[in-house]
Amino acid sequence: MAKRDYYEVLGVSKDADAPTIKRAYRKLAKTYHPDVNKEADAEEKFKEVQEAYDVLSDDNKRAAYDRYGHAAFDQSAGGFGGGFQGGFSGFDDMDLGDIFSSFFGGGGGSTRARSTGPRRGQDRYMQVEIDFMDAINGKTLDLKINYDEQCSHCHGTGAETPNDYTTCSRCNGTGQIKTQQRTAFGTFVNQSVCPDCQGTGKTVKTKCHQCHGSGYTNKNITVELKIPAGIDSHQQLRVAGKGARGSNGGSNGDLYVEIVIKRHPHFVRDGRNILINIPISAPNATLGCEVDVPTPYGEVTLKIPEGTQHGTTLRLKGKGVKDLRSDNYGDELVKIEVKIPTKLSKEEKELYRKIVEKDKKKDSFFDNFKKAFKR
Repeated sequence: MAKRDYYEVLGVSKDADAPTIKRAYRKLAKTYHPDVNKEADAEEKFKEVQEAYDVLSDDNKRAAYDRYGHAAFDQSAGGFGGGFQGGFSGFDDMDLGDIFSSFFGGGGGSTRARSTGPRRGQDRYMQVEIDFMDAINGKTLDLKINYDEQCSHCHGTGAETPNDYTTCSRCNGTGQIKTQQRTAFGTFVNQSVCPDCQGTGKTVKTKCHQCHGSGYTNKNITVELKIPAGIDSHQQLRVAGKGARGSNGGSNGDLYVEIVIKRHPHFVRDGRNILINIPISAPNATLGCEVDVPTPYGEVTLKIPEGTQHGTTLRLKGKGVKDLRSDNYGDELVKIEVKIPTKLSKEEKELYRKIVEKDKKKDSFFDNFKKAFKR
């Protein structure tokens, strides 16, 4: 049975960035994991999703797949070998306990144990608007952000020293309090966050002098965001460690910056190509000419052939958008707009009359058009 396209399996486009691929993988992995999905084909679908992510999350494998397809990993077809080996590489910061937690709201001894350990913070997202030319040529942007940085003294524990926090005596380190309620229908067990340790499983004897027990310091900082040449609207850039703060000494999540590109008054982007309309006069279109055409990289002389019609598109190779993964460039497509003057001098009118009189002595364009209906 032929394998499905890996991008189709994950439901992403071929130009999807790494965060988009990762989010799609996690969602599908939760859906088809055989421990939570009891459908007959769940396990096969889970393996298919894992195999697709194993390739598309690796830059080298993805480049090989984009070029050669499944043959890149088919040893029998002379591919590169090293095909899918299984494993759970996509759950680098989200283990199976997190999958079950997302369905059942926690529970299970291992999940409770992890909940009181270091937990990575959530990722954050923001949008940044840039000029059209900055997206074409690339730019380094000073990005001002506010985030909670892990305290450098206590490393997020909130304690002055490692000896200044102990296991919470009320919940015995679980971070949860269980209470029983007897009713006519039986005994119900309620579970809630421990009020003494706020779910951390630890109590602090002496608070950190630097962060006063919070475990973090709120900061306003400026980071350099390198925008690569050729980036497109709605693609994202990652700023590592500048997301939401972790808990119990866990690291910060990441910040993902979505790029929004302003419209240009003349250039229009179409994938890796750039479109522009150029007006020329009727005589120049008839006789041919040379014009200096604007491109994102400066003006280029373009030869307009004689007899060029309105709407004709000419190509300037290599004057389009740079590919993010290579040094290849798209093209600039120049659409010719033949402009007819609305005001003429007496001399110009006389020249046009001579042309019209000459046309009367032979079949005009319109005469040939009418003849086509008489055949």
